[in-house]
Amino acid sequence: MERDEFLQNFDQVRERTMRVVRCIPPEQFEWTCRPGAFTLGDLARHIVATERFVFAEGARGRSSQYKGCGRELADGQKNILAFMERLHTESRQIFREMSDEQWNAKGKSPDGHPITAWKLLRAMLEHEVHHRGQIYLYLGILGVATPSLFGLNEQQVQSFSA
Repeated sequence: MERDEFLQNFDQVRERTMRVVRCIPPEQFEWTCRPGAFTLGDLARHIVATERFVFAEGARGRSSQYKGCGRELADGQKNILAFMERLHTESRQIFREMSDEQWNAKGKSPDGHPITAWKLLRAMLEHEVHHRGQIYLYLGILGVATPSLFGLNEQQVQSFSA
């Protein structure tokens, strides 16, 4: 996969994630569906903390530096959104600065196994989409309106279908 194509896709995935994170009511960031499960804030923090400290480090052949996704990283809507933007900018810069050789070299998976750097970063996008889906589900449980992923809802897609 070409780096520029990846970065463009990465930014599109992140913008869709940010659209739904911005829908979280400020008072609901630390809500969870059950004790011991990620809160909405944990999910938002986890997405970027793993991006930066697991995937960006692993793509460079380094060990994971992930320390969790708790409120000590960022607390409250404004701080969480700023944290997400800051870590995304850091990760994006790391990926942009990787040479073609580094892009295609072996990095490290979270458990230390060798994996081609760009393949690890492809897995990072899947990881983000997985957790974004959890955010959508939590917000649905709370009755919070969310944007359609690609601009059309199910009824609109059905109306355009033959």
